[in-house]
Amino acid sequence: MAAKEDYYKLLELDKNASDAEIKKSYKRMAMKYHPDRNSDAPEAAEVKFKQIKEAYEVLSDPKKRSAYDQFGHAGVDPSMRGGGGFSGAEGFGDIFGDVFGDIFGGGRQRSSGVQRGSDLRYNLELTLEQAVAGTEVKIRVPVLVSCTECNGSGAKKGSSPITCSTCHGHGQVRMQQGFFSVQQACPTCHGTGKQIKDPCRKCYGQGRVQDTKTLSVKVPAGVDTGDRIRLAGEGEAGERGGPAGDLYVQIQVKDHAIFTRDNADLYCEVPISFPTACLGGEIEVPTLDGKVKLKIPAETQTGKLFRLRGKGVKPVRGGLQGDLLCRVQIETPVNLTKEQNTLVEQLRDSLFGGGKQHSPQEHSFMDGVKNFFDKLTG
Repeated sequence: MAAKEDYYKLLELDKNASDAEIKKSYKRMAMKYHPDRNSDAPEAAEVKFKQIKEAYEVLSDPKKRSAYDQFGHAGVDPSMRGGGGFSGAEGFGDIFGDVFGDIFGGGRQRSSGVQRGSDLRYNLELTLEQAVAGTEVKIRVPVLVSCTECNGSGAKKGSSPITCSTCHGHGQVRMQQGFFSVQQACPTCHGTGKQIKDPCRKCYGQGRVQDTKTLSVKVPAGVDTGDRIRLAGEGEAGERGGPAGDLYVQIQVKDHAIFTRDNADLYCEVPISFPTACLGGEIEVPTLDGKVKLKIPAETQTGKLFRLRGKGVKPVRGGLQGDLLCRVQIETPVNLTKEQNTLVEQLRDSLFGGGKQHSPQEHSFMDGVKNFFDKLTG
């Protein structure tokens, strides 16, 4: 028995070839050695074709390829894996249907004459309050619906579509392209297998008409921008009485005047007065449930974050409720009276007299600036 040829050489590949390269080479080699294309030596071509098919079966399977790379032909011998390779029961037509189906549109599939309707998308804007709490809204959607006059058949009431005279109801016709026999959609009935001799006067034989549907959409609590709600069967009606597509409601949450959302957490900027920042105190802050008290400790700096646990959003997909994070901003007094200006000047002089202890960040910064310029000039 002659030694088997190396599978990589058969497919003219390197041992590090990718899956895409293996498939591409197989298609090229299979076309080259197919017996129908080698009428001068069909028997030799058939032998070569079988070898190429066997090589592809091994190299396209990660497990078989690994075994072959390790042990050669012994690692994938058909007797050790219950048969395999090219089987006589598998005709050349079946092989070519698999290998070249993507080139010619799938070949042997028959059209049922019924097509599912298209899916639709509707953009729904919500306020933050609606998105967090959940709501129910009415929407109006322009859509193709099944014609009530002909019940979606496209034929005039009292009549029915007839079998296509060209394809005899198959929806496809066979054409010869070289040594290939290719099926394509029937040009007369466009793949439906039916012809309408007397079209419906309402839909003009289309089986669908334009309409506007009013739908109620239940929005669950916790949705956010980018979430989708699927309404099954509320898309466009299918052709020739086919099933309707779906409607996808795309959520877009509007910007809020106070809060910014980050997943389950909410953020807000809270201005506080200079005296409150210095001495501490208690302020009211907003939440989606109403106002709450927030204690501000003495010597609070601008940018300080205060976390109110459980005052955020309950995620729509489950999980713990988020928090509300309040970032304080110290407001500089404006429109001071003469007396207030005098008091601020007195406070400034008193603070300056205390040195670093009253404004450590300012002095630390200025020391850093001084050291920077000293290095430049030194």
